[in-house]
Amino acid sequence: MQPELVGVETARSLVRAATAAPSMHNAQPWRFRLLRDSGTLQLWADLTRVLPHTDPTGRGLHIGCGAAVFNLRVAAAEAGWDAAVRLLPAPEDPRLLATIGLERLERLEPGPEPDRPRLRPASAGHEDPAGLIPLGSAVFRRHTNRFPFRDEPVHEVLRAQLADAAAREGAQLVFPAEWHSENVLELIRDAEGRDATDPGRLKDLERWTRTGTEAETAVDGVPEYAFGPRERDGHRVIRDFAGRGTGGPAGAGRAGDRESAVFEAAPQLALLGTTEDRPFDWLRAGEALERVLLTATLRGLSVSLTSQALDWEDLRWPVRDPATGMGYVQMVLRIGYGPKIPATPRRPVDDVLDIV
Repeated sequence: MQPELVGVETARSLVRAATAAPSMHNAQPWRFRLLRDSGTLQLWADLTRVLPHTDPTGRGLHIGCGAAVFNLRVAAAEAGWDAAVRLLPAPEDPRLLATIGLERLERLEPGPEPDRPRLRPASAGHEDPAGLIPLGSAVFRRHTNRFPFRDEPVHEVLRAQLADAAAREGAQLVFPAEWHSENVLELIRDAEGRDATDPGRLKDLERWTRTGTEAETAVDGVPEYAFGPRERDGHRVIRDFAGRGTGGPAGAGRAGDRESAVFEAAPQLALLGTTEDRPFDWLRAGEALERVLLTATLRGLSVSLTSQALDWEDLRWPVRDPATGMGYVQMVLRIGYGPKIPATPRRPVDDVLDIV
């Protein structure tokens, strides 16, 4: 019997879930292709959506695309498909980031005759050894939260669950001690100051910042309703998409127009890292990041990605926690309990999916 191939509508549904993933500046640097003859999905880097000054190595692009791969795996498991992922399958063309072979899951169940079991789709109750299906309800509820969090500690049990989520995807998540968290916050503020005066990075910010009426119809980028308020004490712990001056990017000059707020006195940070630092590791870090973010969403936690210091080569190494064996920090997360926020926009599936 020929295996069932994934159809166009199923592929559209899977890609829609994939594109709910976070990406740097919400640039959504991905392109999907369905090969109908084989039922395979390909994920390609969309090089028209790179951030040349902020992400010159493409590390952030790979992390975002890795997160999209994980969302696709979750959506496939929910729909009763096994997703066999190959990362960087074509060394001769590094733009091809992943292939995802989809096979319909089936399981044995007792038939009318004990010696003749029959098959039925796994979506009717198949095993889920990777623990993906419970995460499905969080895919479209997960949002980066740039608003103040409550000064309420995240319990050790929840921290352990988040660390386990990262480990299941081959990464490490650590919660640094207070002294190192303070050091990381200083590095983040240093990076924020540099970003605010770097013409190239301001150009990247301008391209992906959406204000005014543009924010109402945007399908990508960061709209002004997601900027979050100004920090009243001036100590940034999140990326300032509104800018700091009277010129520069589209958001610049609006900082004074926003409400100010007091953020948590001691932001709770977590460092996500990998042993090596190659494109393959960046993709795996993205998968681990998204598993952590979906797990956090299910547990009622809010997260913002505050990795500005990692965008500066001389600041990246000091972010690493010397008390752990982590090789390379790939993401800095701020975790806590924040308000409900609206989602940032996503491009329509037809804009990111080719069918051949």
